[in-house]
Amino acid sequence: MKTSIIPIFIPHIGCPYRCVFCNQWRITGRRGVPDGNAVARTIKEYVTSAAEKRHWEVAFYGGSFTAIPMALQEELLAPAYEALQQGRIQAIRCSTRPDCIDEEILSRLKRYGLSTVELGVQSMDDAVLARAKRGHTAQDVVTATALLREHGFTVGHQLMPGLPGEDWNSLQDTTAAICRLQPDIARIYPVVVIADTELADMYRQGDYTPLSVHEGVLRAAYMKQAFVEAGIQCIRTGLQATEDLDDPAQVLAGAYAPAMGEMVDTRRYRILLFRLLDEAVRQDSVVVSYNRRDTSRVRGYGGSTVKQAKMCYAVPIQWKEDAALPEGTIGVTCRNAAWQIDVNTGTIYTK
Repeated sequence: MKTSIIPIFIPHIGCPYRCVFCNQWRITGRRGVPDGNAVARTIKEYVTSAAEKRHWEVAFYGGSFTAIPMALQEELLAPAYEALQQGRIQAIRCSTRPDCIDEEILSRLKRYGLSTVELGVQSMDDAVLARAKRGHTAQDVVTATALLREHGFTVGHQLMPGLPGEDWNSLQDTTAAICRLQPDIARIYPVVVIADTELADMYRQGDYTPLSVHEGVLRAAYMKQAFVEAGIQCIRTGLQATEDLDDPAQVLAGAYAPAMGEMVDTRRYRILLFRLLDEAVRQDSVVVSYNRRDTSRVRGYGGSTVKQAKMCYAVPIQWKEDAALPEGTIGVTCRNAAWQIDVNTGTIYTK
């Protein structure tokens, strides 16, 4: 059954800090503060408009949900909980800050049927967090993750590669720290410079060099590959496209591309495939096979991997779909040898 999200956006509500990168109005494309009636209407609109039965999840996004006044939290949660009890939706989730989690907060969330909490982690480098004016530390992430696990919640971490002060060593340390913490899910949002933020001022003044789309893909691909190999489900890479984000007057620079997720998977699959081809390709022709669902990942965004392979290898390469291969597996066959690459573990097997 297809899982679908019913998003409830609460931008800039409850957060005690203004991070240098943050303009939630632009990111979410939504303005205004919802109330309980708005939540009830939104749930009804989504559920009644679907032609087929779905697994519906109400998600409170865009702010620091557990930091908003308790009365408003309960007003927003009440209609979602009612829909959950009635079986019209199947789950409730929220996003919040790592330093806005405690025993009382989690007890209240459980009372209203909420089962997943995503933490805005961004980085596990305290120097990077300080420069971003996050107002929390890496230890807050560790503590919040442990509390959420203790109370039986599904735990999500949201990461933001490319913040001021981050280099590859910092990125690698953050990635390793998240793998040790083992959240259930992760989202990766390479930094985008959005109008009307402090980061935009830093960029204009020459105090911040933003990631290019290419560099954002490299960093996100590194993180995602490490996460999937550690058994962490990566459910999104890159910001969801909105009318504001597609406006060049609003997105000034940085790693924003509507197809960021596909570009990141192209990079992950290509690294593993070319690693094998570098060792295996001699004078024989090669057949690269894959499940139909992996076609764009293996052949590359816009056919980029096929094109690059023609430039890198002198032998002919045939690309073909193979229904017998499971998704996430690449088959490579030469005249006298055959291999399979498990992209989700980074392992190469000889057949």
